[in-house]
Amino acid sequence: MTETTSPRMAGYKWIALSNTTLGMLMASIDVNIVLISLPAIFRGININPLAPNEASYLLWMLMGYSMVTATLLVSFGRLSDMFGRVRLYNLGFAVFSFASILLSVTPGHGNTGALELIIFRLLQAVGGGFLFSNSTAILTDAFPSSERGMAMGLNQIAFIGGSLLGLILGGILSAINWRLVFLVSVPVGITGTIWAYLKLKEISAPHRQRIDFIGNTTFGAGLTIFLAALIYGIMPYGSSPMGWTNPWVKAGLAVGVILLIAFVFIETRVKYPMFRLSLFRIRMFAAGNVSGFLSSVARGGLTFMLIIWLQGIWLPLHGYNFVDTPLWAGIYMMPMMGGFFLMGPLSGWLSDRFGARGFSTGGMLLQMAGFLLLASLPANFSYVPFMLILVLFGLGMGMFASPNTTSIMNSVPAEHRGVASGMRSTIQNSGALLSMSVFFSLVIIGLASKLPPVLYSGLVAQGLPAAAAIQAAHLPSAARNLILSKEFFPSLMAPAFMGSLRITLYGSAAMSLIAAIASMLRGERYIHDLEEAPSSQE
Repeated sequence: MTETTSPRMAGYKWIALSNTTLGMLMASIDVNIVLISLPAIFRGININPLAPNEASYLLWMLMGYSMVTATLLVSFGRLSDMFGRVRLYNLGFAVFSFASILLSVTPGHGNTGALELIIFRLLQAVGGGFLFSNSTAILTDAFPSSERGMAMGLNQIAFIGGSLLGLILGGILSAINWRLVFLVSVPVGITGTIWAYLKLKEISAPHRQRIDFIGNTTFGAGLTIFLAALIYGIMPYGSSPMGWTNPWVKAGLAVGVILLIAFVFIETRVKYPMFRLSLFRIRMFAAGNVSGFLSSVARGGLTFMLIIWLQGIWLPLHGYNFVDTPLWAGIYMMPMMGGFFLMGPLSGWLSDRFGARGFSTGGMLLQMAGFLLLASLPANFSYVPFMLILVLFGLGMGMFASPNTTSIMNSVPAEHRGVASGMRSTIQNSGALLSMSVFFSLVIIGLASKLPPVLYSGLVAQGLPAAAAIQAAHLPSAARNLILSKEFFPSLMAPAFMGSLRITLYGSAAMSLIAAIASMLRGERYIHDLEEAPSSQE
């Protein structure tokens, strides 16, 4: 079976690519622009997110967006197959833009302002969920199979590029006014919304079926409770720096797992399931999602850890003021984007011709090498080796991302592309959240156990009386900053941080190796549009 593309469709595919790329760029910028701008945002609303009773605001602003999108993506993908992918994608653009406006004009201050920001941020995540769950399905509909890898590569350049661009924009805009961090998305969102409504066309054939209310409710509740428990698990609890001993966290993890198991049971028995478990019988779909999940777990917390490393240790040791470190952290991470820009479209284009297995497997092996090389660096590294490792990461991510996404979307029937896209995104977002929780936990445990003794010995070595050193070692972070110089505190913090960081890097390298093996097992190139699945694929 062969594909043909009409002249009309040949022109439309570029409209679909440009609009979905704009949507991915906007949504991905907003993830990291908030990450880098959180100190300025909380200063703007007069709140201290490091205070014990206010730490939850910090974590919900940081991780709530990803939690909501992870929970809703499958449901949104299924609804898109039923009611139209373009229709719900357009709705996502409008909701995202409206939420960005609300965020930029947040009226409250203090705890009220923080709660308003979190609510508006979660609403923004709903819009982002519609964008994420439909963009790859719209591209798969618009492009012939021989060009989908190239299209996915260009689209994902916007996603990765937006993530890193958000770091730089956050550093610049937050220094001017924290409201600009959210306002910058508004003109892009309004333009994209109007453009999408005028130009995007519904190529798919929506097939309305009964909505799986039980499955949707069980999945949404189970994943929300489980992910919320992960977030609260890394918050302080009582005298402990972590919340894993909190009975509510333990109960949340248990209830979440029970509901998700029940969801799997339910989906095998309903006539029109929300989550198409039968798609996992397709080897390429299953292997692509397994490797994508493992890759997300491996590198989900990488950007956050690198930002801590650069802002908290490396940049101050090289003479940068703490107020300037957000901007420079983004600038110094740009080589990663350069590597992705080079390899993303190229590997996508080549995978259209030679299949995804070699490129996605090779990308995971490069990612594994990057983690091992990062683990070998000292806290105060020379920038050139660090830059080359970032380029290696970018090349590995580029080799993996677009071929893996294309192979997943090529392997499913056209009528299930929306839910397949949602399933892929949910699996990867859940992996990233799990990664953040693990990375956070290891770093907090390492700092809590090692930092006070290190501070004590360092202060005594500088001539401070022992009694005063003991008190200073256990002062709140704000007080410590008053007594320690720009170079002294990062030097003392580095051993405790690097010990925890290396554990996470070695674990991430192991995850990347397993992801490479899973990717290798995906089988030969298979496109559901063009042929019936051979028996080896099922």
